[in-house]
Amino acid sequence: MEEFRCTAARVRNWGRWGDDDELGTLNFITPAKLREAAACVRQGKLFALGADFDAQGPQGAAAPFCGNPIHLMTIDGGDGAAYAETVRGWGHEAAEFIGHVFDCGPMRFNDDYVIMPLQAATQWDALSHVYYDERLYNGYPASAVTSFGATKCSIDKVDAKGVTSRGVLLDVARHRGGDVADPATAITPSELEAVASKQGVELRSGDVLVVRTGWYGGFHTTPRNRAMLAAGLSWTCAEWMHGLEIAAVQLSREWSPTASTFSMKSATGSLQPAHAPAPVALSCFTATRNA
Repeated sequence: MEEFRCTAARVRNWGRWGDDDELGTLNFITPAKLREAAACVRQGKLFALGADFDAQGPQGAAAPFCGNPIHLMTIDGGDGAAYAETVRGWGHEAAEFIGHVFDCGPMRFNDDYVIMPLQAATQWDALSHVYYDERLYNGYPASAVTSFGATKCSIDKVDAKGVTSRGVLLDVARHRGGDVADPATAITPSELEAVASKQGVELRSGDVLVVRTGWYGGFHTTPRNRAMLAAGLSWTCAEWMHGLEIAAVQLSREWSPTASTFSMKSATGSLQPAHAPAPVALSCFTATRNA
């Protein structure tokens, strides 16, 4: 743990943007950075990076505390013919209202809802997601997050700022010569530098680092009980990203139960050591394609 704490101390951004800051490394995304990012557009193509909200995602058995989305219909055309009759007498205001709407004319409608933990989707981790030694980023107490939600470092703080910047994609899976990066091998700073050099790209202050491991594609071709196995960043990447002033990092999957990356337990004796200095000390936002 001593090595972990020393690294965390070296990358700590607490107070760098003021004692009341809750944006962390997103402060590297300046108006000048946005102009630089806009100038990168050449073809105007769009790429969907989200994933479907359905029961076939990698949550559930693989992550017992984060189930897959549950999709339910509240009303649909298949039940429309009998609905106006069956809801009568339920004694529920909404049921009586819908029965009245159906009686008033030919219009019908379909409606639904989704129940899910927020980590069942492609998402950004708020800086309140992880803490250690009872402190969030910038020294805010862990008690700032209660059953009512986060009062400090919550994801709504990002809403006004947004996460729009120059993105740099480093294809680790291709660099390793396969479709999916081996989850048993951590992605180190030297490997990321080698990938960038081979691709002919450079990382600059305020960039969003996008690391492709091939995990999402591999998920659909591997047994579901192996869905959580993924390559990710070594905890030593925290200091590397600090030196480059990376604004945020996106991975196909951020952690794995193997000895790689965000869960590399052997070096520090702590589960997911990089998942602590990245959002807590470094204050770097992490996005994952979880579902």
